[in-house]
Amino acid sequence: MGREKAPLAAHRDMYLDSLGNVIPGLSTSGGTAVGVPGTVAGVLEVHKKFGKLPLNKIMEPIIALARKGVVVTEKQAKRLEGTRKRFIEANSDSTKFATVYKAGDTIKYPALATTLEKIMNEGRDGFYKGEVAQKIAAYVQAKGGVITEEDLARYEAKWRSPIVFDYKDIKIISMGPPSSGGMTMDQIFTMIAPYEIASYGHNSTRAIQLFTEASRRAYADRNHYLGDPDFVDIPYKGLMDVDYLKCRMADFTFDRATLSSEVGHGTVEIVESSETTHYSIIDAEGNAISATTTLNGGYGSKLYIDALGFFLNNEMDDFSTKPGVPNMFGLPGSEANSIAPEKRMLSSMSPTVVERDGELYMVVGTPGGSTIITAVAQTILNVHEFNLSMQDAVNAPRFHHQWMPDVVVFEPEGFPLETIETLKAKGYQINEGRTRIIGKVDAIRVLEDGRLEGGADKRGDDTAAGY
Repeated sequence: MGREKAPLAAHRDMYLDSLGNVIPGLSTSGGTAVGVPGTVAGVLEVHKKFGKLPLNKIMEPIIALARKGVVVTEKQAKRLEGTRKRFIEANSDSTKFATVYKAGDTIKYPALATTLEKIMNEGRDGFYKGEVAQKIAAYVQAKGGVITEEDLARYEAKWRSPIVFDYKDIKIISMGPPSSGGMTMDQIFTMIAPYEIASYGHNSTRAIQLFTEASRRAYADRNHYLGDPDFVDIPYKGLMDVDYLKCRMADFTFDRATLSSEVGHGTVEIVESSETTHYSIIDAEGNAISATTTLNGGYGSKLYIDALGFFLNNEMDDFSTKPGVPNMFGLPGSEANSIAPEKRMLSSMSPTVVERDGELYMVVGTPGGSTIITAVAQTILNVHEFNLSMQDAVNAPRFHHQWMPDVVVFEPEGFPLETIETLKAKGYQINEGRTRIIGKVDAIRVLEDGRLEGGADKRGDDTAAGY
């Protein structure tokens, strides 16, 4: 609901040269990559509707933390050093993050604290109007972007209906468009439901095949049909129809891989169109929240407004810069997700709540760009089908397939060579020589006795804490 928007001056060909070719880097770095920020409006809207504490009670500790500073971990130090050159290129050598930070150093954010105080005292207008809005617009324009004060003043968060579906005996509640998370997971789970995946064994060859082939078909539909529902007609009923999804899997066989080149989007009747943060919380009263927020790529556009204390996003790359051309996550663009003024770009965010027998069962989510959907789905399956504890389900090695490129990505280690070789023999393309972590899942499960079982991802600096 707090998804970024394209500026009023944006247009579908804004990242193309005179020959119609995509200009590299224009949608990922610098001012041209920045979408109109939505997080502040989204958080304030949630507080307005559901909050119990006054805003100052919530924000004062955050402001104090910004002034006191945050201790740099080893992983953060490596990431900052690895991106330092790009920070300087995008800003200047006088920017805060031109400094070399080592593990154990403390980074203080006095400018961010001042910005947060304005929001605390003035609410939405403290960010989207006045001094802060003026500085954002001026900075983005100085870096070649087109965001104006009018863009910021016009931004409004929007409530969307979640995607709710059943998988066997559980109910899964996830995010609806312009996020693709809920609908893509719905398709994946519906396509694998007729199979007894638990009997195949966790991360077995057959389990990997089944999940991969369902993902292949779901992502093909995602990339063609999904976009901002305010701008495109999304055939919800057709895409989530059980008979339609059964037909999508009709040519699946455990004997061989289906080539993505042979799997386009399905045909349905249209009746109506990595770097993220996630946290999962269940409080003492049983209230649950699964929240995902993002700048898109690591450190977003790499633009850091020193005067305000925060990085700007590069969410414009989540649009189709040109139909058929992949974005930074390798997802091909489509007409449904083309750029238009004030349109919200498609995302893969999948904050998810799971119920069983009408009671809260799990809260799950993760960062990870296009891998978010498969990481969340596999974590749910790890608990519900393979009886892993919440922490083991989060720790378990993950794999990913997104239709295009036609490659199954496996995390380093955790998968036997025999499994990989068997899949290759069946025609699956494997990401040999190029490994990556897939998601940083944070999840909570409610045990039968009411106790909470946390799962904090070892892939990041994540922590589980109780009360």
